[in-house]
Amino acid sequence: MVALFPAQLAFAKNSGLAFIRDAEIEHTLRSYASPLFTAAGLNSNDVSIHLINNKVINAFVAGGQRMFFFTGLLERVESPGQLKGIIAHETGHIAGSHLSRTQDALKNATAKSILGYILGAAAVFAGGGKAGAAVVGGAEGIAQKSFLKYSRQQESSADQASMRYLEATHSSGKGMLEFLQILGKAEQIYVGKVDPYWRSHPISQDRVSSLKYRVEASKFRDVPDSPLEIEALKRVQAKLYGFTKSLSKTLRKYPHSDQSASARYARAIAYFKYPKIDLAEIEIESLLTEFPENPFFHELKGQMLFENGDPVSAVEPLRLAATYLPKEPLILTLYGTVLLATGYAEDDAEAINVLKDSVFYGPYRAGTWNQLAIAYSRAGDTANLALATAERFLLLKQGKKAVFHAKRVHQLMKPGTPGFLRADDIITLATRLRKKN
Repeated sequence: MVALFPAQLAFAKNSGLAFIRDAEIEHTLRSYASPLFTAAGLNSNDVSIHLINNKVINAFVAGGQRMFFFTGLLERVESPGQLKGIIAHETGHIAGSHLSRTQDALKNATAKSILGYILGAAAVFAGGGKAGAAVVGGAEGIAQKSFLKYSRQQESSADQASMRYLEATHSSGKGMLEFLQILGKAEQIYVGKVDPYWRSHPISQDRVSSLKYRVEASKFRDVPDSPLEIEALKRVQAKLYGFTKSLSKTLRKYPHSDQSASARYARAIAYFKYPKIDLAEIEIESLLTEFPENPFFHELKGQMLFENGDPVSAVEPLRLAATYLPKEPLILTLYGTVLLATGYAEDDAEAINVLKDSVFYGPYRAGTWNQLAIAYSRAGDTANLALATAERFLLLKQGKKAVFHAKRVHQLMKPGTPGFLRADDIITLATRLRKKN
């Protein structure tokens, strides 16, 4: 399920820059990235992956161990090897503590100023000009000129590190070299319209030559991408195309004569979005017949049914999606939301279990805590309703409300219980937040 989230700033809305969440895209990126993170000596769970909904080609790291990908880059890469090469390179920037001053400033910034700075800088790269600079100006104590601007020395260092990580995971470095060559050709053709990746990651001939030498010397240079990796990337690209392009454009790129899984996926999404639900169901059912254990196909079917007014029918495909991928919080949140929408008391009770799992695996989504609060409210569990609400307001940076509901927890729960102690933590964090603001 591709979910677009408001960017909290008027600029983000006007520029088309916004963060998106999608279980399949994030799962695919992390499947490529986790071995590389481990090879770099990083804890994979500590590196967060973020998607920015914009057609420009770029990727960067910011604020410590945060890695950002523009959807335009995901649509442009031609192979998993190219994407893994980019991930390995960005991992090199993290492991090398490049841009450390800027990263330290972002670590200490508020979430709003981090978001504003990232979106503002992205807009400058995308041609946002004064609008982008205005947003950037709101981020406290960060040097605008240094943000996302790596030196050639840092780029070379990240290249060498990326080759070590790729070799450690028995992967070829040809992908990164191919990607740089693609950008190089584009830069020669479109003078004055250089891709942001090229601008933020300066590319010299010496750098390309050095990387080419390392690739050719690697014993893993000819290791191909696996068929599963190739299909996963094709599905990601088809999903993005189906959700972001018109039905007519999708059908031109993925005509009915193309019966590949990715083409049927793109058409199912495009018909669902149009909406032509009967045609969407034909496409998704053909995929489920062929791939009955694919959680993301079940997720899409559930989303289609739910968003077209049939939550009862949406329960089963989402139950299957959660069965095949039980630790994916985005799927669990959608499943829990649908259970709350059926109108059946037994589904309300099940929603509590599902949403508790969702916040366990992904505790930083205010919307999930809100759904869990609704479920507790229906169950008459006022203590846990107060706790879930306090968690929600803490994530929303509304310290006063978070403290109010956490104190309600103290009134309703026994001292020393896990919920009571968590309320203590929330009060401490929310009070600190209020003082900071």
